[in-house]
Amino acid sequence: MSDSVGIIGAYSNEARSFEPSAAFRAQARLGRLEDYQRLYRESLDSPETFWARETAELSFRSPPRRIVSGGFEDARWFEGATLNVTESCLDRHLTTSADKAALIWEGEPGEVRRLSYAELHAQVVTLARALRSLGVRAGDRVVIYMGMVPETVIAMLACARVGAPHSVVFGGFAADALRERIRDSGARVVLTQDGAWRRGKVVELKRTVDEALSTLPEVEHVVVYERLGPRHAPIQLQPGRDLTWQELHGGEASGAPEIVGADHPLFVLYTSGSTGKPKGVVHSTAGYLAAVHVSTRYVFDLKPEDVFWCTADVGWVTGHSYLVYGPLSNGATCVMYEGAPNQPDWGRFWQLIERHRVSILYTAPTAIRAFIRQGPEHVQRADLSSLRLLGSVGEPINPEAWIWYYETVGQSRCPIVDTWWQTETGSILLTTLPGVHAARPGSAGLPFFGAEPAIVRVDGSPVGAQESGLLTMKRAWPGMLAGVWGDPARYHAQYFAPIPGHYFSGDGAHQDADGYYRVVGRIDDVLNVAGHRIGTAEVESALVSHPAVAEAAAVGRPDELKGQALVVFVCLKPSHAPGPALAAELGEHVAREIGRFAKPDDVRFAEALPKTRSGKIMRRFLKDLVAGQAPRGDTSTLEDLNVLVQLQQAEE
Repeated sequence: MSDSVGIIGAYSNEARSFEPSAAFRAQARLGRLEDYQRLYRESLDSPETFWARETAELSFRSPPRRIVSGGFEDARWFEGATLNVTESCLDRHLTTSADKAALIWEGEPGEVRRLSYAELHAQVVTLARALRSLGVRAGDRVVIYMGMVPETVIAMLACARVGAPHSVVFGGFAADALRERIRDSGARVVLTQDGAWRRGKVVELKRTVDEALSTLPEVEHVVVYERLGPRHAPIQLQPGRDLTWQELHGGEASGAPEIVGADHPLFVLYTSGSTGKPKGVVHSTAGYLAAVHVSTRYVFDLKPEDVFWCTADVGWVTGHSYLVYGPLSNGATCVMYEGAPNQPDWGRFWQLIERHRVSILYTAPTAIRAFIRQGPEHVQRADLSSLRLLGSVGEPINPEAWIWYYETVGQSRCPIVDTWWQTETGSILLTTLPGVHAARPGSAGLPFFGAEPAIVRVDGSPVGAQESGLLTMKRAWPGMLAGVWGDPARYHAQYFAPIPGHYFSGDGAHQDADGYYRVVGRIDDVLNVAGHRIGTAEVESALVSHPAVAEAAAVGRPDELKGQALVVFVCLKPSHAPGPALAAELGEHVAREIGRFAKPDDVRFAEALPKTRSGKIMRRFLKDLVAGQAPRGDTSTLEDLNVLVQLQQAEE
């Protein structure tokens, strides 16, 4: 690992702060800075007191003997407790909110379904009984390869109800990637569906499962939810292995929750990189539930009447934590949307918010930048008066996108909570609490309860004031990963060995004079250009601050003289045309914003950037292109493979 100290960058709007309004403070769960400071200190100094109180409403069959014990790497949370998470997410609400909507689902073609807590509970119990009838027992892994339909949430909760750790595989993965995850997890049961709608087309999920299982005879059962029917997605059922969701029955099997220990694995979620075997990140039951329950309540200032829309796919950790377990444990009403944000046009998100009276929107910066590129007209045609809070997740948000989100979507009245966390952290660790802290565009904010971050050098020594370095955590927190499935050595080597005594996040960051953390992105995305260490996030932010630019991606190209040359890909707003003059203007703009050492060596215009379906830019493919190599690694998560093909053709 190279030393990241000295990451260079400056955000043009960094000094701006946005205080919550007096009206918002008055109704906020926390409305005074002193309250945050008191609770934060308590969460570090007296975690037993803090977490016992904050989780008192959760359903434990046996209370914990201790809240936290053990060392950093092997910390045990809620030691001695027994529980089943579905009792906290479903059963406990039946006496108070049985008829309240738990899920409001909208399909891409326009269907709408509403499931109350009573209906969701009944369907989870039914599927749990069916899983038991198939021989699924506590500890067995079940792979879920489905789209964004309510049955995916039902599947996750049914697995949890029988104590079977689920492993949700994103429905955009190809057969090879799915096969690898099934094999590594040792799952004998796969839950899938015939197909899903995406951009007006059918993604045939069952066909991908059949291909993946062609060399995995150890899988005993495949359960298929028929979402579309044979006209759109004809399927073949393999006798003795496959059966449809609709024909499932539990027989004499019980739907009662399996009571497990606090450390029992709740799920295994695989994270994929550009190279190497995907990691099966394991999250245990009690600590994870506590983390997402408390963070959902405070970070989003959640109220009983809120309609909460986290736009993430359940195939990613954001969907696990803030579409399923966090909101449902708090008794929230959650919105779930199946399709693309521009189907049939770029007004779909805003119409959905108007139609379902969404009050909290949690989405990704890449989606926001895509909306910016289309202009404000689609947003302005919808009634967004129901919104009261906005959130950002997935990667650092550049200040210009933050401002647009605040002014155009939030109409300058909705606080924005930017959030930093990871698959491995399980829950949000850095943010601004909406009734307490002023938000600063481009800054992730301050530590959440229980988190103790530190910015250090490679040797573990702290950096100087406002100096960049490696973002780490100095102590255990409830939502932290419990290990890497089947590979304890990798758990230690990847997260704790690089900087002894710290959890290493892989991100770079720095703190401002008021303690706000600004995450500059992955350390792998820090370039060394002629001896200057430049964070690509800063370059991209500088480019997007130019009025012609909607989106940008910066990557390094091998260079004999400089070591690395800086290459930027730029997507323009509709009113601007590419050309040499604009390329030169953008280069000078970056030089003014950051410094001449950061002026791009090459400015390339693109119609679109390669992205995953969750909206993340796949910069590793751009790195391969500028290095003169064919794109390497798994391309199955790309939203549109044609974007990559077009970029390759432009290179040729």
